[in-house]
Amino acid sequence: MRHFINLKDIPVKDLRKIISDAKKRKNLRKKLNHLDLDKDAPLKGKLLIQMFEKSSLRTRLSFYLAIRQLGGSALTLRPNELHLSKGGESIEDTAKILSNFGNAFMLRTDNDKKLDEFKKHLSIPIINGLSPSSHPTQILSDIFTVEEIKKKPIHKLNIAWIGDCNNVLNSLIAASIKFSFKLKIGCPKEYNPLKNIMDYIKKNDNKIIIYSSPKKAIVNADVLFSDKVISINDKVNKTKKLNSFKKFKIDEKLMGYAKKDCIFLHCLPRGTEVTEKVFSSKQSKVWTQALNRVHVQKSILLYCFGKLR
Repeated sequence: MRHFINLKDIPVKDLRKIISDAKKRKNLRKKLNHLDLDKDAPLKGKLLIQMFEKSSLRTRLSFYLAIRQLGGSALTLRPNELHLSKGGESIEDTAKILSNFGNAFMLRTDNDKKLDEFKKHLSIPIINGLSPSSHPTQILSDIFTVEEIKKKPIHKLNIAWIGDCNNVLNSLIAASIKFSFKLKIGCPKEYNPLKNIMDYIKKNDNKIIIYSSPKKAIVNADVLFSDKVISINDKVNKTKKLNSFKKFKIDEKLMGYAKKDCIFLHCLPRGTEVTEKVFSSKQSKVWTQALNRVHVQKSILLYCFGKLR
């Protein structure tokens, strides 16, 4: 049994196995419908229990299809209907019930400590579907997408991020260190990564550079990542933050400083950080990026169950 909580805690050889397995499984599904099972149905009879404390569209849909295609089933719990939030039941007792009824637990949470507490008491794997500090399933899927489109290992590419320093970027930073690729980050100084992330960068890597200029960050980029400036439940002065990011809006002029074949990726939902022309351009691969979540999450599930081929 393995957990999938943070990329920095998972050996790169295992992350590579997940990506390799996802590639094989995607290729085998070219003629299959969404609810058709993989021929080997390796998780037949298994139940994935999902709980979302924060809004979700892509993670919810992709994990549902992932477990279904592997032969298992998914059950989604609403936190406001559980004793955990309404009746004062402890995480320990909830975890024991989840372990008795399900085979894996996927949690999207607004509290990182809750992930650790569940991990402590569960006897089944737990997967981080997003937390305040990281979004590991998203970024591993994004690496899969980058390598699929560029037909090169990511360490041979120049990766750029323009936008807020949030949980998605934290996982991209962890991926940069794990997979050893260059990462240039463009954001206003007052929104630089938190101190613990900066310390993590200094301790582990010298290929990550942070600029207060979006132009410097995107020059010569093969891939540009971005995310919504105002995240769900972002407890900040929203007007002030949006004003700070005005010069970081991704438009055609800014994309012109990247390589001609640079692709644009966005984990969605989008906001005002990118123009419609860039978002709808041939360089934008956001829909492929979103669909690839299914394939990679299937392999993450298999990793957690110890069944990677």
